[in-house]
Order: sequence, then structure tokens, then C-alpha cells
Amino acid sequence: MIFVFFTILGIYIVSIALLIYGFLKVKKYQKSDLNPKTSFTIIVPFRNEEENLPILLECFSKFNYPKELFEVILVDDNSNEKFQFLNSKFQVSIIDNVRISKSPKKDAITTAMHQVKTDWIITTDADCLVPENWLLTFDNYIQENNISMLAGAVTYEGKNSFLDHFQQLDLTSLQGATIGSFGIHKGFMCNGANFAYKKSLFEELNGFDGNDKIASGDDVFLLQKAIEKFPDEVHYLKAEEAIVKTKPTENWSSLFHQRVRWAAKTSSYKSTFGKALGLIVFFGNLSFVVGFLFLLFGIWSYPIFVIFAFSKFLVDFVLLYFTNRFLTETKIKSLLLSSLLYPFFSSTVAIYSLFGSYQWKGRQFKK
Repeated sequence: MIFVFFTILGIYIVSIALLIYGFLKVKKYQKSDLNPKTSFTIIVPFRNEEENLPILLECFSKFNYPKELFEVILVDDNSNEKFQFLNSKFQVSIIDNVRISKSPKKDAITTAMHQVKTDWIITTDADCLVPENWLLTFDNYIQENNISMLAGAVTYEGKNSFLDHFQQLDLTSLQGATIGSFGIHKGFMCNGANFAYKKSLFEELNGFDGNDKIASGDDVFLLQKAIEKFPDEVHYLKAEEAIVKTKPTENWSSLFHQRVRWAAKTSSYKSTFGKALGLIVFFGNLSFVVGFLFLLFGIWSYPIFVIFAFSKFLVDFVLLYFTNRFLTETKIKSLLLSSLLYPFFSSTVAIYSLFGSYQWKGRQFKK
């Protein structure tokens, strides 16, 4: 019995160590002094975001980027009240979402595509904050590399609460896995809050065809389709000046449903590596939970559990440390307590996502 658990732990440690290696292989990018050339359309799907949208639009107005080289399309996904904005310094339009699938966000991006006139699309969320050199950094990388898709980093702008610290740790682990997988040429994950691609690529991939029955995954499935067909043209932008900040959820229930929504699409991944890593992480966390129960019932001795838990904690910490150092200027907070709670939370989310429903933007979705 102990041999099985420590075998799982060994596979888990090797997998996370591989991601750490990959993370370090992806070099940080610094924008150069290239003159901006890339034309962008920023697509922002939204639903009931009247408080957040003005803040996001204010970020856009502060861009260190020529106004004539970008435009904004806000896609209203059946908000309770119509969002209105004052005259803007840049081109912005609001359109209504045209629902054709089970995924509101995929429909919103597809709807916006009919009005896109630029070469590149970049997506973000209504509750995000984007830095002033966001477009400029993307532009410089695009000019220097022959690419068709570029994924960027996302972190939280939270308060000093345990819930926010826990979410930051969770998102940091996901970002570490994302960057690490790109570093070993096994990219399978990204975040639609900071994601750019050519319009021509979207059309060549037939958009979201093939996964439009799944509510989430506008980013991940498109990335995996692109990597499958054009592996050399999909890169990760590891640039501090292009990190997008978003808001953490406000309560544990919302966090749970959000993570269930994210986990529900894992079984539909095209990426074999992504599926395998998901299983390895799941069983690694589940083994910790079962090991803790074994300790409580006297099946495992205290030293055995400590060795198991410390080994897992150590390799997790290394990936979290490097990723957090890239994403933020602050130390990881509530690390020990969050690390103890995380395997229980993660295992519950993974099991529930196999058959449970979840709420998103005031709607109910089934697996």
C-alpha cells in the first residue's frame, strides 16, 4: 500500500520537476524600441460588468500605443442593463452576443469576429487590469518572431484575506504549469484574459468548431487546435510588462464553481500531455488526502506522512516560488495553510467536475 502511494508521489515529483525545468527554459522577454506596426482588435465579452468595464476602458485609454492601431469590441452577453460609455479617445463599439452554442464566451468571440478588420485579435475579461505597455510588448514580440498565436500571463489583484491568498496560490500553480509546459514544447493551457492570435488563424482552425458544446475553454481548446496544426507558430510571452491582473472571486462558493468550470473541460483535451498531467496532479493531491486520513486512523505512522507531505510540498514550493517571483513583487502569503488545504479542495473539485453542474454569470451549466 505504501509502495503504491510513494510511486504516485515519485511520478508527481518528476512531473512537477519537468515543469520547473520548462519554466526556467522560457526566457523573459523585454520589449525593444521597435516602432509599433501590429493592428489589434481587443475583444471583451461581458455580462453585467457595469462596475468593471469603465476601469478596463480607462486602462485602454492609457496605452502606450498608437490609437489608430487598435480598436475595442465589447460583446454584451445579455446583461440585465445596457452598458453605456462616454466618448472615447479610441475606437470602441458594443455589440450583442449571438448565441449559437452552449458556450456564451465562444459565441461572443465568434460574433465579434464578423466585425474584426485587423490582423490580430487579443482577448481579455471585463474585470481585468491591463498594463500600459500591454499591446506594445505583444507587438514587439510579434515583429521579432514568426508566430500566429501568443499566450500571456495572468495574476490576481486581491485583498489581504486568506481566500485571496489561497486563490493566488492556486492561480500561480496553474500559471507555472502553463509556462513550464511551453518550455518543454508541450503547451496545452492558457488564459483567455491575456491571449492573442491572428484572425486568419482563427478562420483556418474553423474557430471553436468541435468543442462548442462545452461551456468554457474558449482559450484552451483553440490553443490546442493551433498547436496540433502549427506547433512552431504558438508561443508564450513571458514578459512582466504584459501581465494582466484580474479580480479573485468574492467567496468560496464562487471559487468552487469557477474551478469546477475550469476542470470540467479537462477530459475533452486534445493534448495527451495535458490529460496525463491532469491525472498525475489529481492522484498526487488525492494521495495526500488519503494519506492524511490514514494518519488519523492510525494506518500510517506520523513519520511516513511527514515524509510524503514534505516531499510533495517541497517540489510544489519550487514551482510556486519561481512563478510567483515572475508574476508579482510580493511573497507568497498563507503558503503552509493553503498548501495543506489545496489537495482537499483540488480533489473535491476534480471529482465533482466529472458529474456535477456549476454556476457561471448567473447561469446554470451541466457537465
